[in-house]
Amino acid sequence: MSETSRTGLTYSQAGVDIDAGNRMVELIKPLVRATARAGADAEIGGFGGAFDLGRAGFKDPVLVAATDGVGTKAKIAADTGRHATVGIDLVAMSVNDLVVQGAEPLFFLDYFACGRLDPQVGAEVVKGVADGCRQACCALIGGETAEMPGVYQGGDFDLAGFAVGAAERGTLLPRSDVAGGDVVLGLASSGVHSNGYSLVRRIVAESGLDWEAPAPFAPGRSLAEALLIPTRIYVASCLAAIRTTGAVKALAHITGGGFPDNIPRVLPKGLGVHLDLARVPVLPVFKWLAKTGGVAQTEMLRTFNCGIGMVAIANPADVEAVTSAFAKAGETVVRLGQVVPITGGADAVTYSGRLDLAD
Repeated sequence: MSETSRTGLTYSQAGVDIDAGNRMVELIKPLVRATARAGADAEIGGFGGAFDLGRAGFKDPVLVAATDGVGTKAKIAADTGRHATVGIDLVAMSVNDLVVQGAEPLFFLDYFACGRLDPQVGAEVVKGVADGCRQACCALIGGETAEMPGVYQGGDFDLAGFAVGAAERGTLLPRSDVAGGDVVLGLASSGVHSNGYSLVRRIVAESGLDWEAPAPFAPGRSLAEALLIPTRIYVASCLAAIRTTGAVKALAHITGGGFPDNIPRVLPKGLGVHLDLARVPVLPVFKWLAKTGGVAQTEMLRTFNCGIGMVAIANPADVEAVTSAFAKAGETVVRLGQVVPITGGADAVTYSGRLDLAD
């Protein structure tokens, strides 16, 4: 009779190490405490997290929730052992979706799933989550770690995030007065952010480059380092522009679907935008992806942010004030185009000029 038959199977023998999960919790407790803010003490270990809206200063709040992941960007992190920044991406993808609705992010929860839990790797990922939460001034009040052997192989893992924010009633965006002639402003991105990585990985594979090879578009960085630059978090700058000017009519987070899918989501029926692509500050990474993968301009525009991670809409008379507020908060701002009337089945996003995809 085998030893297993005499003693009975254990969860550990099935591939799940409860003690590893407990060790990870102890490792991340200081990281979580560092995200505390008014309304939350950011302690973990219970069955749920609590948030006090009154302590956060809201009088008649409307809650706004968002959830997202980082897609196959996590695969690059897992394959290269670089886990420090994908947590920032995770937070960014949700809190940027909150702020476009005029909401202040309040708290965040994360979900980390893997085949075999390495507490140090898990803690490194959560450190990035905590870094992102501090940038967004929201509290990390809980999360879940799932060890699922047979679902995830080797060092693979997946991430999901859940953010809740609030705005005072009557202040949500987009505003109802978005009109033809309004100006479309773009805020520069930090890189590829967290969309299109299945195509990115395919292009890298076809290029023949190793992840540790020097990035052709980023001197001094390896290819993995350059492609793992975290998603920019626009919360502080967008809230500053909204609150100091009172003139931001709408915001659009440029994620999967690019300009053509995301900008129309914040426009009233009968309105579209016309953009001058020559004004887009195309980053070197996008030029390399387009050239190496032979990716057409139309495909670039619907897959990647191409250098613009957030779009804002304002009345022409307020553009200078809004631009100044964003710039003061650290953003690079470009004037991309304007809101225009559309009829029938016309495209909601039209273009003039071309993206600068040349080296």
